[in-house]
Amino acid sequence: MRRKICITALEFPPDIGGVGESVQRISHMLMDLGFEVHVAVFRAVFREQRAKAAAGEFQRPTCQTTQQDGVLVHRLQPAVRSTQAKEQDYFCDLYGQLQSLHRQYQFDVLHAFFINEMGFLTTLLGQEAGIPVINSVRGADLHKHAFSPQQFGQITWTLKHSAWTTFVSRDLMQRARALVPGIRNKSSAFWNSISPLDFSHLPQPALADKLQGTVIGSVGSFRDKKGLEYLLDACQSLELNTPLTLLFVGDFVTKEREYWQRVIQNSGLANQIVITGKVSRTEALAYLPYMDIFAIPSLHDGCPNALLEAMLAAKAVVGTNVDAIGEILEDNVNGRVVNPADSAALAQALQPLITQPQLRERLGLAARETVLQKMAPSIEQQQWQQVYQQVLETTQPTDPILSLV
Repeated sequence: MRRKICITALEFPPDIGGVGESVQRISHMLMDLGFEVHVAVFRAVFREQRAKAAAGEFQRPTCQTTQQDGVLVHRLQPAVRSTQAKEQDYFCDLYGQLQSLHRQYQFDVLHAFFINEMGFLTTLLGQEAGIPVINSVRGADLHKHAFSPQQFGQITWTLKHSAWTTFVSRDLMQRARALVPGIRNKSSAFWNSISPLDFSHLPQPALADKLQGTVIGSVGSFRDKKGLEYLLDACQSLELNTPLTLLFVGDFVTKEREYWQRVIQNSGLANQIVITGKVSRTEALAYLPYMDIFAIPSLHDGCPNALLEAMLAAKAVVGTNVDAIGEILEDNVNGRVVNPADSAALAQALQPLITQPQLRERLGLAARETVLQKMAPSIEQQQWQQVYQQVLETTQPTDPILSLV
C-alpha cells in the first residue's frame, strides 16, 4: 500500500507564485517515488473573507477537491460568518478541515510549506494525531515573520516539534538553528531544481516593442525584500552612451504600490522603466530572451525560481550575496555578486556588462551550465527521498493525543 502524504501550502497552480510551482514540482517527485500525494491549499491572509463579510456575503467552511495530474488537491475556505471575525476564527475553521481530511484519508506524513501559519496548523495536527511532520522554510517565513511578536512563539514551537525541517538556503537554516538549536540534527538545506526549458518557441510578449537599448530585467512579485531601490540608484549613476531600459516583469504588492510609484517617479528613470503587471509564468519566461542582464538585488530571497529560470536562459546575472543567490552565483564565474543594499557595488557590476557583450555571453553560458549540472530535478528528488526515508525510518508512531479515527 502506498504511503499517503498531505502537503499544506498557500498556493498551487494555476495560482501564480513560486511556492506553488515548487509544491507542484515536489509533489510529482514524491509521486514518482511511490507516494500518494495530497495538497491542502489555503491562504493565511483573509482579505477575501473580510470583503465578503463587509458585502453581506456569508458562507460555511468549504473544501473543493480535484485531481490535477495525479495529485489530489483540496482547496480549503474558512467560514464567513461575521464582520467581526478575527484570524483565530478563520484558522480554527481551517484546522477543523485539516482534521477532516486526515479522518478521511489517514495520512502517514504531513508536510508544510511555510513555517508560520501553515507550519503551525500542520504540526499541531501531527502532534495530536501522532504522525510525523516535515516543515519546509522558503524565505520570508523566517526572514520576516520571525520578527512578528504574534508569530514568534508559533514559529519556534513549530521548529521544535518538526520531525524534520528543510531550507532552501544555508542562511535560513542558520537562523532557524539559532532560534531552536535542537533542530541541528533534524534539518537540512538544499536548493530548488528546475527542468530544462526551450525558450525558442515562446510567443512574443506584449510589451516587447517598448524595450530599447540594453535591457536590465527582473522578475517577481516586487516588494521590500527585492532591493529595487538600490537597482534604481545604481542605474541612475551609470555613465552610458547607449539607451537603457529597466524591465520589471510582474507587479508591486498592493500594500507597497504607492511607495514604489513614488520611488520610480523620483528616480529620474521613469521614462526608461517598463512594468508588465502580473503575468502568467509562460509570459514571464517569454520576456527572458529580451533581457541582456538579469538583476536580482534582493535583501533576502530564499531560492527564487526566477533566478534559476534566468540562468537557464543563459542571462548574465547580477545578484546579491544572500540566501541561495549568493550560494549559487560565483562572482566573475557564472555571474556577478555584490553585497545587499550597496548601490555603488551594483553600478560597478552592471557597467562592464552593459558595455561588453562578450562578458555577458560568457557569464550567461556559465550560469546555464551551473543550473543544468547542479539544479537538475533528479538531484532534488534524491534529496527529498533521503528526507522522507529519514523521517519514516526514525520516527516511531505515537499514540495520538486526539483520535481522528
